[in-house]
Amino acid sequence: MPSLFRFLTIVAVLAGIVYGVIFSLANFVNPKPREMTVTIPPDRFLKK
Repeated sequence: MPSLFRFLTIVAVLAGIVYGVIFSLANFVNPKPREMTVTIPPDRFLKK
């Protein structure tokens, strides 16, 4: 049973680290807004 608790503790710590990294990226990294242009070929406008 102690090995199960050790395993669950390690999994919980790793999950906490991953959650912390994702939280930090979501809150402290700001994306740079930029303009985007998408070219659509004319044959996409034709009804089939």
